[in-house]
Amino acid sequence: MSAQRALTDLFGLTGRRAAIVGGTGVLGSQFARCLASAGAEVIVVGRSRGRGATVVHEIEEQGGRARAVVADVTKRMEVERLAADLDGTGGIDILINAAGENSGGSFADISESRWAHMLEINLNAVFRVCQAFIPQMSNRDGGASIINISSASSGPPLSRVAGYAAAKAGVNNLTQYLAGELATAGIRVNAVVPGFFPAEQNRALLTPERMEAILDHTPMRRLGTPAELDGVIIWLAAPRASGFVTGTLVHVDGGFSAMSI
Repeated sequence: MSAQRALTDLFGLTGRRAAIVGGTGVLGSQFARCLASAGAEVIVVGRSRGRGATVVHEIEEQGGRARAVVADVTKRMEVERLAADLDGTGGIDILINAAGENSGGSFADISESRWAHMLEINLNAVFRVCQAFIPQMSNRDGGASIINISSASSGPPLSRVAGYAAAKAGVNNLTQYLAGELATAGIRVNAVVPGFFPAEQNRALLTPERMEAILDHTPMRRLGTPAELDGVIIWLAAPRASGFVTGTLVHVDGGFSAMSI
């Protein structure tokens, strides 16, 4: 067997179908492109029809297969409609929960409505989407994979992002809980814990002072690039490559989580 054939057999996703929630964001769109490049049919889920169309166009230009769906995952009715639509056309094998939002400030200044919103978009949406899609992902040929996107702020928490940090800590816990409950249904559940990657949701928070502190705490002394998440996403999605991996939190952070002082 050639080396190329061996890699394709191990990491190829031909015949697999993936839904990327938050697939129009900086990281989510990269996940969509990398899964499509590995052979998966990709459903790009987001709130912007125009951004979704752009991601689909990029994938199709590279010979991949994709479609865009507009849905707001903070609304159960829209999530259930999305799940029913995809179930009716064959279901999905891979689910990535990449929708999220961040905002900064001291704990004393967080309004109750803002706190609730941080939990809604970053944690409750993951609960809602998983609950809607688990029935169609259960007992599929080759198994299924849920990949939740957490954050370096999930623990120990970072300053000035209390609501976001609490929500992402919840994502970690929910990931491990679901891994235990869903293993016998053939669904693996893992989380990727990115360090610091330039994205729309954290741009306003990366002040020069905060950037200096982040880089001082990151052994590799730089931010990540979205493409540096491709390997772990494809690994966790591929049933042969990670078939015995579930309940794992995979840190991709340039060593940030390894530092204590």
